[in-house]
Amino acid sequence: MPVPRAALLLALAGLLPFVWGVATALSDPLYEAALTRLGGRFVAPYVQLSYGTVILAFMSGVLWGFAARAPVSGGQAAVGYGLSVIPALWAFFMVGGGPVSAALNLIFGFLGVLLLDWQFARWGLAPGWWLRLRVPMTLAVVACLGLGVVT
Repeated sequence: MPVPRAALLLALAGLLPFVWGVATALSDPLYEAALTRLGGRFVAPYVQLSYGTVILAFMSGVLWGFAARAPVSGGQAAVGYGLSVIPALWAFFMVGGGPVSAALNLIFGFLGVLLLDWQFARWGLAPGWWLRLRVPMTLAVVACLGLGVVT
């Protein structure tokens, strides 16, 4: 089953703040213009860190929705619900302490969510196309976070 066009478009739109963060990290004139017009929250690495925290917490909700689809009774659903809160808790407790450590913790968080995505897909709770979307999206987010902080 192919990735639904709407899901692909929404995912690509979700990458824009990460890509914008890289662009403002790599271009001093763009950084200065964005800083002047939009403020410090909307330039690298801060746009990536704040948006990445929101998206990591959002992924908890996605996983919770998958857990709610559990076709079996009690046990698997309970494990799914328990696993689904990990990304939000990770974002809450681990994102902070400066841009480098925050970005590294977000990178680890997004890679961890990908592992959870794989498990939920293995259980048959995620759509068949889910991992075909999530793997490249995760790689793009991780690359953007790395570039936004290193540069």
